[in-house]
Amino acid sequence: MPLRVAVQMDPIERINIQGDSTFALMLEAQARGHEMHVYGAEALSLLDNRLTARMRPVRVRDEPGNHADLGAEIRADLADFDVVLMRQDPPFDLAYITASHLLERVHPRTLVVNDPFWVRNAPEKILVTEFPDLMPPTLISRDRAEIEAFRAEHGDLVMKPLYGNGGAGVFKVGRDDMNFNGFMDHFAGAGREPWMIQRFLPAVHAGDKRIILVDGTAIAGVNRVPAPGDIRSNMVRGGAAQATDLTPREHEICARIGPLLKERGLIFVGIDVIDGHLTEINVTSPTGIRAIKRLGGPDLAVHIWDAIERRRG
Repeated sequence: MPLRVAVQMDPIERINIQGDSTFALMLEAQARGHEMHVYGAEALSLLDNRLTARMRPVRVRDEPGNHADLGAEIRADLADFDVVLMRQDPPFDLAYITASHLLERVHPRTLVVNDPFWVRNAPEKILVTEFPDLMPPTLISRDRAEIEAFRAEHGDLVMKPLYGNGGAGVFKVGRDDMNFNGFMDHFAGAGREPWMIQRFLPAVHAGDKRIILVDGTAIAGVNRVPAPGDIRSNMVRGGAAQATDLTPREHEICARIGPLLKERGLIFVGIDVIDGHLTEINVTSPTGIRAIKRLGGPDLAVHIWDAIERRRG
């Protein structure tokens, strides 16, 4: 049965469709005959407990530069839709948090993917700490004494903003790095949030694997190799995508975390694994679908929509 689908996303006119997972989901939704509208989080309004958004109907095609036909803008009640895809990119800030609160007013009668309560309450760099035995040594703090003690114990570190995304603001700090005080000053001036500090894993130069789980089940992954002279493997930062299979250790990690993801309504999740260590669990706007398919892997949009339709009953 065709579904009415609203996609909460960044402006569709500006996306790079060759790597955009939201666009892959939209192509599959359209192929299944679902009706789609798009809107931005800033278009949401709540009045008398009725959540509406200014949105436009959309048709998509897999043609760079000519990928979307948008209809006339309307204001629609999100309770009248079957599914909302919450797919705007981070930063995970107060605007993002507010959008999750608003979408809770219609979920689960309107199925929001991923569950907005758990998107808000399980940000990627905090959710992952529920599995400390799967991770490299990790500290979340902005207390200088704690960070210095952690550095003295573990040596080379990776420091990153707790609510950052896309590899922005990620630094490797050596045991005797004379820039350490400068990095501390930079982070202290960048905001009031704690930071995530992890023991540096030298194997990152061989790749940081993104594994996609759908409704708690691992489906496929892509290995992302940092550009020369960089530790960041994010493809938006120049990381190169390589085909890969999952190792027994990676299957073990996915089997451990999968039931929790399924229970919390986190249908589309991307985890990051370096050398058998879980580093992040991405639930806000995971990517990787198009790279995996381009490298000969499965079309994960099919698996995701199968899971959504099962949940819709």
